[in-house]
Parts: sequence; C-alpha cells; structure tokens
Amino acid sequence: MSSYTPSWLTEEHVIFKEMAERFFANELAPELDRWLEQGIVDRDAWRAAGQAGMLLTDMPVEYGGGGGDFGHEALALEAAERVGVAANMALTVHSTICAPYILNYGTELQKTRWLPRMASGDAVAAIAMTEPGTGSDLQAIKTTAAPASDGRDGYVLNGQKTFISNGQHADLIIVVARTGGDGAKGISLLVVEAEDAAGFRRGRNLEKLGQKAADTSELFFDDVFVPSGHLLGEEEGQGFYQLMNQLPRERLSVGILAVAAMERALALTVDYVKERKAFGKTIADFQNTQFKLAECKTEAHIARVFVDNCIERLMRDELDAETASMVKWWTSDKQCEVIDECLQLHGGYGYMWEYPIAKMYADARVQKIYAGSNEIMKVLIARGL
Repeated sequence: MSSYTPSWLTEEHVIFKEMAERFFANELAPELDRWLEQGIVDRDAWRAAGQAGMLLTDMPVEYGGGGGDFGHEALALEAAERVGVAANMALTVHSTICAPYILNYGTELQKTRWLPRMASGDAVAAIAMTEPGTGSDLQAIKTTAAPASDGRDGYVLNGQKTFISNGQHADLIIVVARTGGDGAKGISLLVVEAEDAAGFRRGRNLEKLGQKAADTSELFFDDVFVPSGHLLGEEEGQGFYQLMNQLPRERLSVGILAVAAMERALALTVDYVKERKAFGKTIADFQNTQFKLAECKTEAHIARVFVDNCIERLMRDELDAETASMVKWWTSDKQCEVIDECLQLHGGYGYMWEYPIAKMYADARVQKIYAGSNEIMKVLIARGL
C-alpha cells in the first residue's frame, strides 16, 4: 500500500522478501482455516518453514541459521502476517525471541545442540516468563530452581507458567526462574528439554479470543531436574539482565507485525468498498469512506516509517529500551484502531468470522498486552522524561 522504501533494504533483502511471500502464501496460508478449526498448527508446518529458510534467518550459518541480518527476520514476519499466518503460528517467539537468547548467552555446546534443530523446525522453542498473578512484573517471578540435593549436577525446578505461546508444541523451553533471593538479581534462565523432563507437564491448549491456531498453554514444573549445563549465561542471577537486553527486539517484533496487519487490513478494505454497493453506488464513492481510508493509510504509513527506523537502529545495535517501548505501544494501539475502522467499513459482513477482517480484529487485541502491556511501556517511557 506504500511506495516507501526503507534505507536498510538491499537487493538481497528484496529477493528474500519475494521468496518469503511466495512460501507463506502458497505453502502455509491454504492450511490456515483448518488450523483455526483444530486450534493448533500442524507440526509439519514448522519443518516446512525450516526447509524454506524462514526460521532463524539472522542466526549464523554455522548454527543452521540463514546467515542474514534482522532485516531478513523482519521480512519473514511481515510476509507471514500479510496472509494471516504470523498471528496463528508463533514464529516470533521461536525465531525472533528464543534463538537470540541461546546465541547471545549460550555456551558453544548449547548453541550447537539447540540452534540447528530450531532452524530446521525439528525443535520448536518457547519462553516461559508469565506466571499466574505476576503479569508484566518479571521481578515477582515465583518459579524456583534450587540446587539438586541428591548429588546430581543441576537444578530442581518448581513452579507454574501461563499464557505460554508454543506451549503445546515446545521441545525447548527457556524458563525464567528464581535461583537466588528476591528481586531482579535472583533470576536466571534455564533451558528445559521437554521430551526428557520428568515432572514437566502441559496444561490444556487455552481457548483465546483470537490467534486461535497459535497454541498457548499453562506449563507445570514439579521437581523437574535441569542439568547445570542448561543454565544460560556464565553464572546464576543474570536472567533479568538478559531479559532486559533482548526485550527491545521482542517489542520491535510486535511493531513489525502491527504494521503488516494494518497494511493488510487497508488493502482488504479498499478492495471490499470498491465492490460493495449501497444506495446506488459503491461504498468507496462515499466521502466518509474516502476520509476514513485516508486516515488509515496515513497512520499505517507513519507506523511503517517508525518501524523501519527502529529496524535500522536495531541492525546497528542502537535500539534503546525507551524507543522500543514507544514503537510497541503506539503501533499496537494503531493496529487495533485501524482494523476497527476497516471492520466498520465492511458493515455487517465485517462481523462475520468468514471474512478475514473479523479474524484480524480478534487477533490484534493481544498485541497491546503481550511483550509487556502498553501501560508498562508508557511507564518505561515516562522514566526518561
């Protein structure tokens, strides 16, 4: 919908963008309705994405990744969002969030053990932060990882997590746990290999307002043994620092999805109002329609420029937490507003589940909640005033 070209986009990016759009549109999008009905994406979809080079696009080749930069990761997410796949397959959690934790904080053994399996789609990753009663307050984590008392070299993990994306699929789970005292300094990140973890169990696949094919679960850890070699970082107590360092990337990914969703909603609505007739003319002929779409296009364009600036800054390792908080709350708010306007222009049909705009309306709402609620984003921004 926009002729704007970001400064970071190279010829290589353009070629990758075309590949990504073909893959998600031709290979995964046709399966989306079935996934929505069954409440989970087929496991083969992850392997297909891995084979097509759509997972871990900016991870080093020596660990199975694509060897690209964050621009490649952004383009893959956008391509998936434009056909409704990204909102229903937690690619962001797997590739954009979990993989960098392992790359940046893992040992060489950890990287060679886990990243290639993630890149191929043979292992799906999740990160278990949120707990019942904690929400966005990561310093209030109650899950504990105590030293094993039976002579084994490792930790005994106990606790409960909720709202975990990829919760049903996950083979590798990065668990935020308390290894020390209260507050931020007592938090560590440990990787649980779900298949061999006695005492680990998954709750039901939670029924959500939207993103109905994205499996989201409660996870339970009852005396789960985690080898000491699965601690991320050289020592305990680094977890909160690690989380804070990686959260700008996660929050930018919300903005990337928001912009792609806005642009998709606008394109769908322009097509619809040009075809739908009322009072002897098309909906597009009414001045109100033209004004509303002009507003939506302008806001989507502003969001696009902001997000692309943040992508460029992240690629230079210059995206600060305050700006990432800005892009997260503002674009997710605008996503919900733009999609609401587009649904309104569909009239009664916009409320029908068979129309993509209805699904997009339901899918969008959580963007203002996860990756840190928008209220928390504003608190973080206000601290810098």
